[in-house]
Amino acid sequence: MNDKTGVIQIKPAKGRPMLTWVGKRPLRNVIAYPAQLIETYGTANKTRETRLDLWQDWPADYPKGGLLFHGDNKDVLAHLLANGFRGKVNLIYIDPPFDSGADYIRKVVLRGLSGSSRINGEDYSLGEQIQYTDIWANDNYLQFIYERLLLVKELLSDDGSIIIHCDYRRAHYLKIILDEIFGEENLQANIVWRSMTPSGFKGKSSIGRSHADLLYYSKSNNFTYNSIYKPYDKEYLERFNKHDPDGRRFKDEKIGTATTQDTINKLKSEGRIFTTSKGTIRIKSYLNEAPGLMIDDVWTDIYGENSQSSDLTDYPTQKPSELLERIIRLLSNPFDLVLDCFIGSGTTAVIAQKLGRRWIGCDINKGAIQSTFKRLQTIIDEQSVFTIQSSLPELGDKVETKNSQIPAQLSFYVYRVNDYDLQIQHNEAINLACMHIGVTRTKTDAFFDGTLGKRLVKITPFNHPLTLLDLEEIKKELANRPEEERDIVVACLGKELSVEAWLEDWNRLRKQKDFPNKIEVIELRSDPRYGGFFTHKPAQADIKIQRAENGIDVTIESFISPTIVERLKQQAGILSPQIDDWRAMVDSVMIDTAYDGQVFNVVLADVPEKKSDLVSGGYSLPATKGETIVAVKITDMLGEEVLIAQKV
Repeated sequence: MNDKTGVIQIKPAKGRPMLTWVGKRPLRNVIAYPAQLIETYGTANKTRETRLDLWQDWPADYPKGGLLFHGDNKDVLAHLLANGFRGKVNLIYIDPPFDSGADYIRKVVLRGLSGSSRINGEDYSLGEQIQYTDIWANDNYLQFIYERLLLVKELLSDDGSIIIHCDYRRAHYLKIILDEIFGEENLQANIVWRSMTPSGFKGKSSIGRSHADLLYYSKSNNFTYNSIYKPYDKEYLERFNKHDPDGRRFKDEKIGTATTQDTINKLKSEGRIFTTSKGTIRIKSYLNEAPGLMIDDVWTDIYGENSQSSDLTDYPTQKPSELLERIIRLLSNPFDLVLDCFIGSGTTAVIAQKLGRRWIGCDINKGAIQSTFKRLQTIIDEQSVFTIQSSLPELGDKVETKNSQIPAQLSFYVYRVNDYDLQIQHNEAINLACMHIGVTRTKTDAFFDGTLGKRLVKITPFNHPLTLLDLEEIKKELANRPEEERDIVVACLGKELSVEAWLEDWNRLRKQKDFPNKIEVIELRSDPRYGGFFTHKPAQADIKIQRAENGIDVTIESFISPTIVERLKQQAGILSPQIDDWRAMVDSVMIDTAYDGQVFNVVLADVPEKKSDLVSGGYSLPATKGETIVAVKITDMLGEEVLIAQKV
């Protein structure tokens, strides 16, 4: 994919009214990182494209389907802006942390340790929030949300809207920030959703809290809105207590003082005037003239997700499907593009898929991506059962049924942004690095990878730091090109200490004698000019699995999470804590004693109840006689999984 990277300019907020906090700073520009395709699911939309030009506004570099991004949403939003999605999103729904929930400062506490063992890196986009605790300083939270709202506004179309889900802790702050960014004239509603009953907390000592706030802003005064009606309640129906001779139920209402005689005569001719026993003239309002009560800004008919729900994912902040269905139907049309950059359990993408909308989802938490993937997989499998090609509507014929809509896509794609698995293949890793730095690839050069301005670029393999041997190879290549006068840029992931002295001697000689071929090194993980090029190093484990007298013994002899080690090192430098027990990095261990290579059936789960507890590491399990495959899945404290299977 031909990613666009570099610095993306952001328009300033409108400016009034303004909320001030310590450290408030405008977001004038952001760095756009490339995206790495990780997984795909479903079928391409080629049959749909041949019949309808439904994807005419879609960026050409992206496949036509749902897009699910794993990464810090600030990085993802910048990437979307750089790659053709500016002004393309019709509806944005976000459920950000309320300053009492998801840990988006990515502070991960290793098991059994304390103090400096906390991974606390607001500048590190790789660390994932995996726990739900009150750890945010107020000013950090406000700056965090301010920057992301500035970015999503750039993505929103002129007829688009945004809904921000919040609660009493931050609703008043968020409203002022939204006024500053979107303009207070574009506040369309402060929707109150009664999401729970007040019993069970507070109540006796204070007023019980039972609602959440949905702040609804539009991009302009020309926004999409579809009226939604809910069924009449019993009290309302009882008001229609009169009947015409033909049986039609009606209620009578006062005639306004400004109503003219001509209007009254017209109503009489239509049979809509009712005269009371006292001779007062009133207007008939018939029950069957409206499909129900038009919804207002108080929603009491949608209940929070309960423990019996078939959609329950155990995700701490999961929202009910009915809530997202109402929002998506209300503020978008079939085939519109819906964005949720705090995707969580995936409900927004799931309902958008069901209702025939295109969608983009994003989350920094790997568990959220995994949960969303599984739910979407189920929905698309169900939708794919039906042959939709013969029943596709014409473009513009976007009529929804009561429960579903012809799907906009039957495929989706998972990407990483600023968190790359460079072990997938070397060529892809080079492509990512070139896009990140801005290198123009040179396909005709067998040694150098491209050019950066007037300089040649060599990207060393990412499976080792830059060594003297790498530099000697460059020296040898230049010796074979006596006419080459361009300087050299070497990109790498780290470098050996001996490299510095070699480079100093090499460049000093060229400066003194005015020789060409000066060499500059770019360390992609630490060079501030490029914002840090984060690499994804998978966790590794050494596990002993063997037959025992009564079954199978499993012993985890060692485990290492390079990501956790790197975060601690970058955070504390030489003062980073020593991890003496590998179990401090492990969140859980799962074992399947009859693994079929596809479905992992958990027969043992070691999930310590407290963060101060450690997994056991040694397990004895019963097993049937005969050959079997035992699989062990270890999940570290950042949600990274390692699966090792062995035949015994």
